Amino acid sequence: MMASDGKAHAIVVFDGVCAFCNGSIGFLLRHDNRQRYHFAAMQSEPGRRLLLDNGLNPDDPASFLLVEYDQAGVPRISSDSEAALRVLTGLGGVWRLAGVLRVVPRGLRDGMYRWFARNRYRWFGRHDSCTIPAPEVRHRFL
Repeated sequence: MMASDGKAHAIVVFDGVCAFCNGSIGFLLRHDNRQRYHFAAMQSEPGRRLLLDNGLNPDDPASFLLVEYDQAGVPRISSDSEAALRVLTGLGGVWRLAGVLRVVPRGLRDGMYRWFARNRYRWFGRHDSCTIPAPEVRHRFL
């Protein structure tokens, strides 16, 4: 996905009914000064399609996918803890420090990610439907 300005962009596929996930998207909208990230709820048709196309179950609320497009439009796919780390480090600045968590073996990181994902509804809550983005950021949602 290339923007009209020719810059590479990325798509974050997230659980649109998860209160924690929606808070995380709000965080990204506030801190993504380059407007690099675009978003698709896994409950939406674009989100489901991206998950299916990349071997993830669109009905598994623990799924988290990052699709990064380079200048040539070639996608790089990340999921689970690696996707979360790539999103944070992609913000630049102090957020690049999150990359030090890559010293933790991926299997352990993904296990912790999955444990958190399985419990997030209980800890943070769940919405009955996906949140509708504010008009000023709607263009960043698929």
